[in-house]
Amino acid sequence: MFLTISTTGDEQHPATDLGFLLHKHPDRAFSANLSYGTAHVLYPEADALRCTAALLLEVDAVALVRKGKGKGRGGAPDAALAQYVNDRPYAASSLLAVALSSVFSSAMKGVCRARPERAAQPLPLHVEIPALPARGGPMLVRRLFEPLGWAVTAEPVALDAEFPEWGDSRYVRLALDSEALTLAEALRHLYVLLPVLDDAKHYWVASDEVDKLLRAGEGWLPGHPEQKLITSRYLSRRWSLTREAMERLELVRLAEADDSEVEDIDNAVEAETETEEKPTPLAVLRRDAIIEALHASGAARVLDLGCGQGQLVQALLKDARFTEIVGVDVSMRALTIASRRLKLDRMGERQASRVKLFQGSLAYTDKRLKGYDAAVLSEVVEHLDLPRLPALEYAVFGAARPRTVLVTTPNVEYNVRWESLPAGHVRHGDHRFEWTREEFRTWARAVAERHGYDVEFVPVGPDDPEVGPPTQMAVFEMGATVRKNVDVKEAKAA
Repeated sequence: MFLTISTTGDEQHPATDLGFLLHKHPDRAFSANLSYGTAHVLYPEADALRCTAALLLEVDAVALVRKGKGKGRGGAPDAALAQYVNDRPYAASSLLAVALSSVFSSAMKGVCRARPERAAQPLPLHVEIPALPARGGPMLVRRLFEPLGWAVTAEPVALDAEFPEWGDSRYVRLALDSEALTLAEALRHLYVLLPVLDDAKHYWVASDEVDKLLRAGEGWLPGHPEQKLITSRYLSRRWSLTREAMERLELVRLAEADDSEVEDIDNAVEAETETEEKPTPLAVLRRDAIIEALHASGAARVLDLGCGQGQLVQALLKDARFTEIVGVDVSMRALTIASRRLKLDRMGERQASRVKLFQGSLAYTDKRLKGYDAAVLSEVVEHLDLPRLPALEYAVFGAARPRTVLVTTPNVEYNVRWESLPAGHVRHGDHRFEWTREEFRTWARAVAERHGYDVEFVPVGPDDPEVGPPTQMAVFEMGATVRKNVDVKEAKAA
């Protein structure tokens, strides 16, 4: 089983920087023992103009069987010979994908202390795999790799060169070329798509595979046109895991929608009505209204659910009345940006103890969200499909049960006041709906009744006498009876 990665360079940026990025020295061969064989890394060529790293995987089929991993091809249980005689030592598969992640783990994460600037830059890359099983043929190979920025050459391998009438096998010779990808991106593409094309895995697929898929697919899988096929095959067509992964990928796509587009519309619209004084952006008015409502509730420990890039968390940190602030988002990319915005790596110990950021999906209950004074859902609900709102509702109001919940969302009636917004268009291309004031109140009152909350409504921004405010906010407060029961339960638990 064989794979090569090549790059080119010059005297200023020599191609041998590939050795730094892969953390494998070109002058030394590297070997690593894996549970199913041995992985070798060597460099057939290495100079300033061109450098090639080769990963050679020697598979021990007997070791696979002894470890109970030899049945991953889906064959009949009595086909004992097939466990020993198969293509696994020769064709790229999930075995090679696992070897990539084991041998090049730091490179796959984009970590390189010696050449951090090179790790973050796109490189001229050429990848070759002599034998790649491709259930779906060359056409599927192109459908998977081309949307990611690869130029693809996929040549079918004949069943037998001496008998061309037998036709082609399910294997292809694959060559990939790109100048727009980082090495880390390239490795993550291969890690996911090799087993997808083989449509089989050599090990049992458990629930942790969903997390692996989302980590490796971050930044490219949520928007891939073949997302469903990739997810299903990667998870060995296990329906429950595929459904979970698809739901989480959808939340990632929504979370990574560019919120700046919303603020640009807000600012552009407000600029149209600007007279002598520049108006306060709607995003700022929203944050101010949220903080004011949190003050009124007496909340000290606050959840920002769907925190995105951390603008609200940053504002809350400036107020000493909030002793603990937790930002939750499904997107690791957004959380990374939030961490940089907050400068967590340079924050003093006392200040750092007040803030936490962690990944989580609002479509699932999470024990980490329990016990907080307040939760904020700012411009979140409109990014979800309506059938998925009940899941979010139960996760927040039914399971986490903070004393106060604040929900803000656009008021679609106000859109007519914005001349720059075409008629019938929502404010953001990723909004699945935008409610009227009555629709929002109907939903909020039903949620409050189901979960024992009282709810009030607060306008955010200029309250137009005809169409209302640009943003509407619902303030949910846990009812006295329910609060008493919660207090009793918490006291018993303590």
